Amino acid sequence: MLMRKLGRTGLRVSALCLGGNTFGWTTDQKASETILDAYLEAGGNFIDTADVYSRWAPGNSGGESEIVLGKWLAARKNRHAALIATKVMGPMGPGANDTGLSRQHIVDGVEDSLRRLLTDYIDLYQAHWDDRETPLEETLRAFDDLVSQGKVRYIGASNYHAWRLTRALWESDKRGYVRYESIQPKYNLLARDEYERELEPLCVEQGIGVIPYSS
Repeated sequence: MLMRKLGRTGLRVSALCLGGNTFGWTTDQKASETILDAYLEAGGNFIDTADVYSRWAPGNSGGESEIVLGKWLAARKNRHAALIATKVMGPMGPGANDTGLSRQHIVDGVEDSLRRLLTDYIDLYQAHWDDRETPLEETLRAFDDLVSQGKVRYIGASNYHAWRLTRALWESDKRGYVRYESIQPKYNLLARDEYERELEPLCVEQGIGVIPYSS
């Protein structure tokens, strides 16, 4: 499978990223493992999930997709063959601090994701959505600390408007923090304008890796 560098990093990821949205929801453990095995056998190495997958499903509380991935990684003993991307920000409980991009929620979130994934590091840790109520400096410093601690290798963003991504890049540069190396925008044949008009020029200029999702 074709490999590409993720943004300005030296990390080489497969051009086709496997989304884990359905794992633990419409796809059970056995079916998910069949899909994951076939993906690796085809040369893929880049798997994306999120802590909130699939909290919306009846009977689920969030983290189901990460649990499926963790069991698969442990059973196959192939942690280094797979680059795991997951996300934080969405609501994971009823508490006031169970959502957002505050330092508290990020620190709690990464520990919970590591536990579910049965691993001691995350390859790409992403802000799932923007959080206008938390200062970018607080968010980025928390991510920077996780990279320094070895719990996270790279950080990225998802669902950010171009001006907010620009501001985040500026904050990282000004303060010497690690920066967002990737962005996950909604991009398909019908939803093209926002990415092509604003995000694409920014990503090209700043060397940001793009991991589009379609729906």
